[in-house]
Amino acid sequence: MSCYRLKLLIASTLMICLAAFAVEAAQLPDDEGDPITNTFTLQSWKRQSLQGTLPPDFVRLRYLQNLDLTLNYLDGTIPSQWGSMANIRYISLLGNRLNGSIPKEIGNISTLESFVVEFNQLSGELPEELGNLSRLQRLRITDLNGTESLFPQLSSNNMETLDLSYNDFTNEDAQCQNSNKNVYVLLSSNSSTSQHSLSINCGGKEDTIGSTHYDSDTMEAKAAYYYRGDGYYWAYSSTGHFMDNGETAEIYLISNTSTLPAETPRLYLTARGSPISLTYYGFCLVNGTYIVNLHFAEIVFTAGQNYSSLGRRYFDVYIQGKLELKDFNIEDAAGGVGKPIVINFTTTVTGSTLEIRFQWAGRGTTAIPYKGVYGPLISAITAEITGSSVLNQASTDNFSEANKIGEGGFGPVHKGVLPDGRVIAVKQLSNKSKQGNREFLNEIGMISALQHPHLVKLYGCCIEGNQLLLVYEYMENNSLARALFGPEEHQLKLDWRTRHLLCVGIARGLAFLHEESRLKVVHRDIKATNVLLDKNLNPKISDFGLAKLDEEEDTHISTRFAGTYGYMAPEYAMHGYLTEKADVYSFGIVALEIVSGRSNTINKLKGECLYLLSWAQALKERGTLTDLIDPRLGPDFNKNEVVMMIDVALLCTNASPSVRPPMSSVVRMLEGDEAVPVVVPDSSASNDDAKLEAMRRHFMGHGEREEERNIESFASDVPLTASSSSSKDLYPVTWGSDYWQKRI
Repeated sequence: MSCYRLKLLIASTLMICLAAFAVEAAQLPDDEGDPITNTFTLQSWKRQSLQGTLPPDFVRLRYLQNLDLTLNYLDGTIPSQWGSMANIRYISLLGNRLNGSIPKEIGNISTLESFVVEFNQLSGELPEELGNLSRLQRLRITDLNGTESLFPQLSSNNMETLDLSYNDFTNEDAQCQNSNKNVYVLLSSNSSTSQHSLSINCGGKEDTIGSTHYDSDTMEAKAAYYYRGDGYYWAYSSTGHFMDNGETAEIYLISNTSTLPAETPRLYLTARGSPISLTYYGFCLVNGTYIVNLHFAEIVFTAGQNYSSLGRRYFDVYIQGKLELKDFNIEDAAGGVGKPIVINFTTTVTGSTLEIRFQWAGRGTTAIPYKGVYGPLISAITAEITGSSVLNQASTDNFSEANKIGEGGFGPVHKGVLPDGRVIAVKQLSNKSKQGNREFLNEIGMISALQHPHLVKLYGCCIEGNQLLLVYEYMENNSLARALFGPEEHQLKLDWRTRHLLCVGIARGLAFLHEESRLKVVHRDIKATNVLLDKNLNPKISDFGLAKLDEEEDTHISTRFAGTYGYMAPEYAMHGYLTEKADVYSFGIVALEIVSGRSNTINKLKGECLYLLSWAQALKERGTLTDLIDPRLGPDFNKNEVVMMIDVALLCTNASPSVRPPMSSVVRMLEGDEAVPVVVPDSSASNDDAKLEAMRRHFMGHGEREEERNIESFASDVPLTASSSSSKDLYPVTWGSDYWQKRI
């Protein structure tokens, strides 16, 4: 429609309206007019291909309440005269070619409830007078081309929709002190509560896995859609249309019917997809450095499908506007379909908002592809704050003695509280030992690169001058050592099911370190004091100060030995031969401690040393393994499961590393999915009745007082902290030690 036709249409309308006003004026006094019956709604002008400029004379329509000029070709500026409209409630100029700035006079329209001017070519700053619109419920102003400017403080308490995407506003919104104005937000459920993390089960229901609670993400999507649920501090937007399938929700919400071989398979039963672009926003986040974990699994394709008929799924990943992955393909990255992969990134939140965008750029197809086999696909998202930003907020009462929860090899460990109420453990490096310095830095490098439900979480670190600090999640139930054989008042009543789950959890954590992580790691110091328990008694491996990357071509350690007596594998201590099988050995010792409820002590009786492992081996040969079971269990346990766990532990502690199974096999054995192979026991202790009786008396708790005074416990001499390895239990091993001669 030409500019002339638009002006003619508007002029004709104005003449009709003004004529009506004249009739009304002749019949009724101004103060008796009924604005409802005299409302003129120009809805027919939506999508009319109108051209030209906006007429200032609309102000003469005294009772006009709704003005909708959406999706036309109007240019020019917004008339300042419109600020005198007396009864206007709804103005939509979306999708035109308007330029210039928004006139400050718009802030004078006291009746305005909705002002939509997005997708134009406007520029300049937002007038502060917009803050006077006390009835405003919807405000959409996007792509404002101009310099950075402050966003006006809104006086409206009725705000429902606020779309300020892709602008350069620099201040914070009063209703969410950490909300970035450059994203589309809904304020109906806003809160000023600051957030330190984000966890979304994309396309799936609310779930808790380990200590992480995942929000539900099951809202049906459309071709162009934005959604934020009540009570959530995140939202998503989806664009694009699957051309062959209409807009059915099940194309955007994808379900997997098979179980994937992953530590957290529930996360990969669902996913959210999009034909073109999928963006997740996290709101009200505390500014700082975050670790973002993206969980992927190709659950649409199957291994037998022909890609030539399906196309390939390639998409880009942007975090905070930065391109992190180009032409990312899930199947290639994971090594096959139906295989999960977790990729983590470090990013900075400065405007209190995190943006994660998945964008399909069209690569991978040569024709219109089949539904769901192109475009981005994401199974789960987590983001947690890290770095010194957390430490600066931690309240440890200036590291007072009252908040001290332990003393480790690095130094003291204190309990702290963040402003949001989260409890943390802050590990200080003592400036006494250079050895601790090296291990401290090693722990930072290792644990920051490893994320798993059965590894303790590192929230952040601070290295400033001589002050070195690590901030961990707080573990409510302290260590496994304290729970099993600590001071009686701190021991926990652990039934058989709990003990079995403890073993499985530790095994899963080690399997991740050895086989599933991008970095293959040997921990080197697995023991009961280095297994921490959260409030739900989930075990988490801690203390990576001695951990070492598993380099297959370099298995011989020429540097100092490190570890703990009673837990180190013999080939490592005697020959410096280090592989992941050293951790398998240590796990076997811990498993025996869990079954027996006793520490792996050394009882020096008349020059002889007694070990828990030796006793278990002797009982195995005698066919009386049940004597090893913790009497505190009573009769409430599955005998077959207990014997099976002891057999697995003995297999793991075999003198030959080649006989010890990988930890993934250990997990399957403990869960009953793989048979435990029969191996000839190592021990000859069963041939010495006197020695066997001495071991029985000691481990069953009937030793004489003189014997008890000579017990050296490698658990009790370690401070039972929330996270630390004691310098007392890091012993260099000498070649002349007769201890290891008795271990093989």
